[in-house]
Amino acid sequence: MRVARLKEAYPTAKVESWCEDEHRLGPKPILRKAWSPIGRRPRVSVRQRYEWTYLYAAFARPKSGEVHWLILPTVNAEVFSMALEHFAREVGASKRKRILLVLDRAGWHTAKKKL
Repeated sequence: MRVARLKEAYPTAKVESWCEDEHRLGPKPILRKAWSPIGRRPRVSVRQRYEWTYLYAAFARPKSGEVHWLILPTVNAEVFSMALEHFAREVGASKRKRILLVLDRAGWHTAKKKL
């Protein structure tokens, strides 16, 4: 329905529908066995550290299976805006080619202020 509305609003433009999502990548804590006498539970202090990387992988066009992706260090509105700009350049979004991008409701998909 939204594609039809876009085609109606921009009759001379090509309209494509795409979707996007992010995926967090990073190591998980490693569990190891520790020696202790039978019947005793050892106390082991663990320093959990995480280094996440985010794969903006699902700039995907369901109709063709075409995919564009980026690997970025974090997720926030500013980085998401950069990812959108990159995607728009890659697919050639313009007045003659309109893109309908379907997103989930992640907090960083909208900015509180204009960037």
